[in-house]
Amino acid sequence: MEVAMQYALMIYSEPGAEETLSDAERAAVLAGYAALADDDRCLDGTWLQPMETATRLRRAGGEVLLSDGPFADTKEVLGGFRLVEAADVDEALELAARVPAVRLGGTVEDRPVKRR
Repeated sequence: MEVAMQYALMIYSEPGAEETLSDAERAAVLAGYAALADDDRCLDGTWLQPMETATRLRRAGGEVLLSDGPFADTKEVLGGFRLVEAADVDEALELAARVPAVRLGGTVEDRPVKRR
């Protein structure tokens, strides 16, 4: 019997990609995310607040340093994730391909969850 594995689908969106969509296009994007969330293989997931709300913590010279976001000067930012269960990486990639952000120029990183 094949054991299902868990995969984290980390969703990187292009900032502002949804701002140019019509109401119908935006509704289709939301429906795509809802359909993925309703799939029995989707265990959990959530959206993140904008990168401007982030706080970064690091240690330097024995001190803990905090800095406010944004940090990334990149095309895409981590906007959320979905935790899915799939028989193998191919099935996880099939789920990742359904993430609407991909159609809007974003990226989904599919990474196996490490079991303890």
